Amino acid sequence: NVNGLRARLDFVLHWLRERQPDVVGIQEIKLDEAQLPLVELQAAGYHVAAYGQKSWNGVAILSRRPIVVTGRGLRGEEEGGARLIRADIGERSFTTVYIPNGKHTGHEDFPRELAWLDALAADLEANAGLRERPAILCGDFNLCPEGLDSFDEASLRHSIFHTDEERQRFRRILDAGYVDLFRHRHPDRQEFSWWDYRAGAFHKRQGLRIDFLLATPPALARVRAVEIDREYRKKKDGLTPSDHAPVFADLEG
Repeated sequence: NVNGLRARLDFVLHWLRERQPDVVGIQEIKLDEAQLPLVELQAAGYHVAAYGQKSWNGVAILSRRPIVVTGRGLRGEEEGGARLIRADIGERSFTTVYIPNGKHTGHEDFPRELAWLDALAADLEANAGLRERPAILCGDFNLCPEGLDSFDEASLRHSIFHTDEERQRFRRILDAGYVDLFRHRHPDRQEFSWWDYRAGAFHKRQGLRIDFLLATPPALARVRAVEIDREYRKKKDGLTPSDHAPVFADLEG
């Protein structure tokens, strides 16, 4: 989650140069397609596909190889904004999502978040053929799947990101044929992907793991490493990062 691609472009380009990823899922670009910085991203060596929205939401895929878009958005959730894009890149299916933030359990956005998660699970169940392919589903899910994913589960349990309702829906997504790569690789490790900008949360290690790479079994079999790139939650050459850190996986082939 870049928290605005226009504001974060130089930082993203810095990360691309240093890490040299083959495929990238980006969330909250806050641009429509006409505003995409194509010249800069193409000069960095990437094809670009996006489902954009002016000032809000928006998702994009960057790839070294050509991108064939196979889906934008979820049926019945059009009012929720530009939050999903799916594409074929070679033999792989790649989907990136930006799940709505429910704000708090009493907010009108909370049932909207749950409905979006239900729609995503239903979409994955209806596309059962994806689980037979090497497929990746990644993005900002705005929830902690279990207590280990929160810096303070004891105090935050049942509050937003920590509710039974959110966790049940995440399990339904996994039951549709996906594995949480970081947790599969590191079953007991507590690491976070998001930290509040305020009150020194990053340096105090007061974060949440809410950004995930999920994979089908054919993709899981190729995974060599999965990490959260905490180094890129820090300033780089005077450039301010997003409040999220990138999550990356190294796959064979």
